Amino acid sequence: MKKLSIVILSYNTRELLRNCLKSIWKHKDEADLEIIVSDNGSKDGSDEIVKEEFPEVILIENKKNLGFAAGNNKAKDLVKGQYVLILNSDTEIRKSTLKETIRYLDEHQAIGALTCKVVLPSGKLDADARRSFPTPLVAFSHFSGMDRVFPNSKLFARYWYNYLPEDLTHDVDVVQGAFTLVRKKVIDEVGWYDESYFLDGEDIDLCWKIKKAGYKIVYYPKVSILHIKGASKGKKHSFGKVTKQERVKFINAGVDSMEIFYKKRLWDKYPLAINLGVILSIRTLKSLRYIKALLS
Repeated sequence: MKKLSIVILSYNTRELLRNCLKSIWKHKDEADLEIIVSDNGSKDGSDEIVKEEFPEVILIENKKNLGFAAGNNKAKDLVKGQYVLILNSDTEIRKSTLKETIRYLDEHQAIGALTCKVVLPSGKLDADARRSFPTPLVAFSHFSGMDRVFPNSKLFARYWYNYLPEDLTHDVDVVQGAFTLVRKKVIDEVGWYDESYFLDGEDIDLCWKIKKAGYKIVYYPKVSILHIKGASKGKKHSFGKVTKQERVKFINAGVDSMEIFYKKRLWDKYPLAINLGVILSIRTLKSLRYIKALLS
């Protein structure tokens, strides 16, 4: 058995994928690892990059864009690692990140999954690296902007844990799909990604299942990765901008994931009036984002 299986979903991010793989290879001595790339029908030669430049990598060639959940799930029967790292193709691994996150899991058996500090090209923390479950209050505080008005409030700033220092190791509800390190036995136990989600929401749902099974989830910022955010979600391609049709598809999928998660995990926990208000808010948001996409 390997110590670590790194699973990377690829979709039209050729140059970013190349840089991601190079960054892993640069630090491959930090763990006994294997790399699996699941390519979602890229049209930019991403699969050729893997074949020609990284022959050691296991390549899964999907014939079409299956979405984030289904694309990553294609690797579940191939992984041989004690740990599984779900890693975006628009990321770059830094020194000691693999070694230290593995060490931390080795030393803390109660933890089912963790993430490291995810840093944007600007040097700022990618706020989505650590999140709370989007309960009605948490979601309202976030989408109304109250978490930005009261960034130090434990009540209103829970969505991104803004009230906690970004360099503090702490328990969280949700870690971002860009870097999710999970024990294989845990992800096999709870089931991999729910394929009801095409894009977004699947990481929240997986974390829900992990916590429900009794495991902790941790944000561990002692080490970091670079995240060139947006590319792996189709906001840009290596061969140019996405079409308006693609942009609308991704926006719709992102907002639809909110409704899927709420109905699946939270609907039974709140009165009908609150549930209907949440669904109305989600569908209003979807309409607004759809209009914005058409006008942009």
